[in-house]
Amino acid sequence: MRCWAITPLVWSARVVARLPQRVLLTLGETLAIALWPLLGRRRRIARINIDLCFPELSVAQRRTLLRRNMAATMIGALELLRAWYAPSSALQGLVRIEGLERLQAAQARGHGVLLFTGHFTGSELVTRLLAEQLGRPIRAVIRRHNSPCLEETYEAARAPVFGPTLAKKDVRGLLKVLQAGEPVGYSADQNFTYQNAFVPFFGVPASTLTTVPELVRRGRAEMLPFWFHRDAAGIYRVRIEAPWAGWAEATPEEAAAIYMRELETVVREHPEQYLWVHRRFKTRPMGEPAIY
Repeated sequence: MRCWAITPLVWSARVVARLPQRVLLTLGETLAIALWPLLGRRRRIARINIDLCFPELSVAQRRTLLRRNMAATMIGALELLRAWYAPSSALQGLVRIEGLERLQAAQARGHGVLLFTGHFTGSELVTRLLAEQLGRPIRAVIRRHNSPCLEETYEAARAPVFGPTLAKKDVRGLLKVLQAGEPVGYSADQNFTYQNAFVPFFGVPASTLTTVPELVRRGRAEMLPFWFHRDAAGIYRVRIEAPWAGWAEATPEEAAAIYMRELETVVREHPEQYLWVHRRFKTRPMGEPAIY
């Protein structure tokens, strides 16, 4: 795609970003139905993940969860546009935050903060909503896109909101930002093939990054769990919690297991809003067959 061809899409995205909340949510649900035949690969991945993680549900219940998850995933794509392009005036009244004082206190101490969370469908929008309340940008760690044109477009959208983004493997850049006292949103719940350990996630061994406590120590930062969901009224409910007991002192594998245990607890509260379309269990322990 030529870069000039993206311009009309950006202008369309700016229009979507300003839609009333109820209209945006309805649009996402409608698109999920309309595009259902085109989402076959992602539906298959989400179905496998849901079947693995919720064996206690009936087949009918798991298929209902799949439909709700695909709707939330499509809404998440629209929420991404809102995160990037909406004016602050369009975000008023959309968020309720518990524990903001924990983040403010860490910042007052001059510490960087790793806001440790997971991949939920509205992650970037909620991060921006939190930043609006905090009064300063929260840096984002992202995976670079393979297309230079798309990457340029994405960075141009993100940078005014989050500041220059940090690449997923840019450890030096992340440490520099934390050492400078900045807050960073961070997730480590996708499949890792390096510095990893297999720990239980919904009872399934999941290849998980083990180095997060070391990143926090080297960054002279604090870790605060950062959870959120969108409620039935379309309001984003955010919780900033105290650090998990024993996490900072645990072995790398134990710390990864604590993270997955805490994440699972939160995902079970609103499972339709987790990013099940990701191949979370792609890497398997030695001798185990492929899942996807």
